[in-house]
Amino acid sequence: MKNRSAGRRLSVLLTVLSLGAAPVVTASPAAGAQRTAPAPGSLGGCPNLPADNVWHSDVSRLPAHASSRAYVSSIGASRKVKADFGSGLWEGAPIGIPITYVKPGQPGVPVSFEYRSESDPGPYPVPRGAAIEGGPSGDGDRHVLVVDTGACKLYELYSAYPSGKGWKAGSGAVFDLNSNKLRPAGWTSADAAGLPVAPGLVRYEEVAAGRIDHAVRVTVPRSQRKYLWPARHFASDSADAALPPMGLRLRLKPGVDISGLPPQARVIAEAMKKYGLIVADNGSAWYISGTPDSRWDNDQLRRLGNLRGSDFEAVDTASLMVARDSGAARR
Repeated sequence: MKNRSAGRRLSVLLTVLSLGAAPVVTASPAAGAQRTAPAPGSLGGCPNLPADNVWHSDVSRLPAHASSRAYVSSIGASRKVKADFGSGLWEGAPIGIPITYVKPGQPGVPVSFEYRSESDPGPYPVPRGAAIEGGPSGDGDRHVLVVDTGACKLYELYSAYPSGKGWKAGSGAVFDLNSNKLRPAGWTSADAAGLPVAPGLVRYEEVAAGRIDHAVRVTVPRSQRKYLWPARHFASDSADAALPPMGLRLRLKPGVDISGLPPQARVIAEAMKKYGLIVADNGSAWYISGTPDSRWDNDQLRRLGNLRGSDFEAVDTASLMVARDSGAARR
């Protein structure tokens, strides 16, 4: 079973195809890639998982987790929230995790995996020019996320490199965006928690529309050898119960005043109050994930740094689970 260390998740990587209402072209467009994402809440016109999926659950009124104080302390009560995405470049690379949308009929290509036993086999409809996190020369996570807008399937690769007529990757997973089915218990995905990456990304078009309707992906410095539903995989050898498990849900406390935040930051903070954060990987404390986009206002996003770990609490989501192998949640 794979153990991804904190060093695996660097914060300043990344390349781009974040698509909004107006067409946005990638720096190196993928052949067959769709240039627009039609609706703010969708992934290229496909659902961002079913409406009853736990990623869309309102957790603002759920009880705090019994270990909330310990978890927040271990993540860093005094550490600032950081938007790990934005506009422009950082150290020569776009800032964020890109999504590539492909049209129906995009040819599938072979993918070889380092963690073959926990990866979904190919072919994957990943164009040669698909956007890579960190860019073609990036040396970090190198996520490649592709949405097939015809089949409404999400194909995700971790540590992806072009190879021959296809790709090689550390791991890979395929998700039906119309289904609540989870990965097999104990399996990783393109993310350490065995969860999909794309559904938890903050996208510009959502913020511009004034509403994010899902939990947000977040990283933590250290985690324990445990995962909570809906996660399927842990990413640590530590038995320290004070460390957060993969899949832990956190939320911005209801009483935290966010009225002074600028518009882009405020929409994100509102989502963190209602839908919360899901611990998906080891990395920097309180780094939330999103797509790169030239329309982000980096000064507004930096204001999320007004929020600190002590403004959050862990949530007990056990009452939401319908079935252990499903992401469907009780209302």
